[in-house]
Amino acid sequence: MTTLNIRVAAPEDADAVASIYRPIVADTAISFELEPPGVPEMRERITSTLQRFPWLVYVDNEQRISGYAYAGRHRERPAYRWAVDTTVYVRDDVRGRGVGRALYEKLFEHLVQLGYFQAFAGITLPNAASVGLHEALGFQPIGVYRNVGFKMGAWHDVGWWQRGLQPLAPPSEPKLFMA
Repeated sequence: MTTLNIRVAAPEDADAVASIYRPIVADTAISFELEPPGVPEMRERITSTLQRFPWLVYVDNEQRISGYAYAGRHRERPAYRWAVDTTVYVRDDVRGRGVGRALYEKLFEHLVQLGYFQAFAGITLPNAASVGLHEALGFQPIGVYRNVGFKMGAWHDVGWWQRGLQPLAPPSEPKLFMA
C-alpha cells in the first residue's frame, strides 16, 4: 500500500468514516464511546479537527475509504501545545495490509511540518494488533491507566504509548493544519 492513496478527509467522508467506527464502538471495548456517532456528528468531528490538525483517509482502488487517522490536542495547558494524541482506525476487511501504517506515516509527516514534537496513543487493553502497529512505528509504552473504563460489562485498562516526532529543540509555535 502506498501513501498515494491517502488524502485529507472532507466532510463528505463522514458516512464512510462513521461506518468504519460504528462496529468498533458497538461491538468492542476498543473505543470508550457507548453509542456510535452518526454521520452529522462525524462530519462535525472531521470539520472541527481540520481547523487545527490533520485528518487523513486512505482510499482503496475502488474509491472506498479503508481507514482514517487524525491528531488532536494532547492536553489543555499551554506547555503541552507541541504534543498531540493520535488515532487510527482501519476497516475490518483490510486490517493487517499496511493501511494503518501508511496513514500514520503520512500523519507523522504532517505533524513534523506543523511543528509538533511528541505523539501519544491510548490503547484499550488487550489489543495485540494495535500495540503491534504502534510499536512497529516507534511508539514506546509509557504507562497504563488501570480499570479506567467500564464497557461491555467489564473494567478495562488503557495503555499509553509515546513516539518522538522530531529531535527536541526550542520550538516555534505549532502551525495550524491547512488542508
